[in-house]
Amino acid sequence: MKTVIIKYNAGNVQSVMYALERIGAGYLWTDDEQEIRTADRVIFPGVGEASTAMAYLRDKGLDRIIPTLKQPVLGTCVGMQLLCRSSEENNTTAMGIFPVDVKRFPAGDQKVPHVGWNNLTNLRSELTAGMSDNPYVYFVHSYAAPVCAYTVATCEYMVPFSAMLQKDNFYAAQFHAEISGKEGQQILENFLKLS
Repeated sequence: MKTVIIKYNAGNVQSVMYALERIGAGYLWTDDEQEIRTADRVIFPGVGEASTAMAYLRDKGLDRIIPTLKQPVLGTCVGMQLLCRSSEENNTTAMGIFPVDVKRFPAGDQKVPHVGWNNLTNLRSELTAGMSDNPYVYFVHSYAAPVCAYTVATCEYMVPFSAMLQKDNFYAAQFHAEISGKEGQQILENFLKLS
């Protein structure tokens, strides 16, 4: 099985690589269209700023390729946000796979960004099979997708938000599965088993 990690100007790629190595999964890190299209699974990670990341994706033509993929695709953190329609972060137009707009957390008593471990609720995805009830996973973000028709896991930090989205062959997690311990490992294992 060929798993591709999309190569672009996003951080945390090493963490994703280490996580896959821990579960014995091989991978290829590339921005080559043919390699991406012929992959069995595609992981679209991300740490960074939305508009800069989208500019890079457009420059490489990846914004055109990613929405047309037919194999299972997993976007994480900024990768998830860029699969949405837009982000309030620098008024960024994203890829629109999920027809939802990413919003900044409202000003309030709690700090932004949301950093640390928080639990997931309302799990409704094959990616969460085998996880504990209300599992804890690791978040680092200032922007989030609101709860919508494509939400398959929720979390709450000041407001309820989509911790995971799913539409057709596209899966997305706002948290960092690759550094979320055994719960995150379970998500990656489940993703690699998708048919």
